[in-house]
Amino acid sequence: MAELLSYLFMQRALLACLLVGTLCSTVSFFVVLRRLSFLGIGISHAALGGIALGVVTGIDPIITGGTFAVATAMGTGIISRGGRLPEDTVTGILYATGMAFGIALISSFHGYYPELFSILFGNILAIDSRELWQLLAVSAAVLLYIYLFFKELLALSFDEEMARALGLPVDALSLGLLIAIGLTVICSARLVGTLLVSALLVIPAATGHRLSRHFRSMLAIALLVGNLGGIGGVILSYYYPVPSGAAIVLIMAAIFAGSLAVKR
Repeated sequence: MAELLSYLFMQRALLACLLVGTLCSTVSFFVVLRRLSFLGIGISHAALGGIALGVVTGIDPIITGGTFAVATAMGTGIISRGGRLPEDTVTGILYATGMAFGIALISSFHGYYPELFSILFGNILAIDSRELWQLLAVSAAVLLYIYLFFKELLALSFDEEMARALGLPVDALSLGLLIAIGLTVICSARLVGTLLVSALLVIPAATGHRLSRHFRSMLAIALLVGNLGGIGGVILSYYYPVPSGAAIVLIMAAIFAGSLAVKR
């Protein structure tokens, strides 16, 4: 373990795991409560359009992908509420559109784009100091929003109509949560890739939901699972030829499978 920590790239990777594990686990708490799992999948796949745009234009793919992720999240909320369409229907439309746009861009420009594959499949060991600072800034902003409006978001998650009757700004809170999910997706892309990031938004809180009776313990277990899975996956990928993103998700899935055998 001492040898592992002696490398600067491993120190950065483990720090990134702690940040992403805390961020995704906290957001997953509301994703599971509000049944937004498909939205997480939709945002992560729709971000391909923005990532491809950044790759072919030379702009930072994290910035363009993040813009697409946030736009998809906001579009889902605005269209579903304004057009009175089911949220999963709107998510499916934007998800397919974003992916089609990304595929069309990559197909139109010939060349090899290693950064594209890095974001799609994750490469936490290649994270640099600039990306670490970006992750820290976004994590702080999202976690601050959740901290300031935790009670309101909790009320909204359990009973939206009651929250509206109590005078809470339901639409604004919902839109803020969707934006937080979009930012979380794109920030976690470097860790496990956009194709697997949805697992980080579901498995931690799903495990906590399985093992707890109160929302406080559910959130605590989600944080524990997210951080254990992240750190364990990086360590496993260091010693064995397993991609870090896949290792992280598999460890979390194993923990969830174990929770199924435990009586709540």
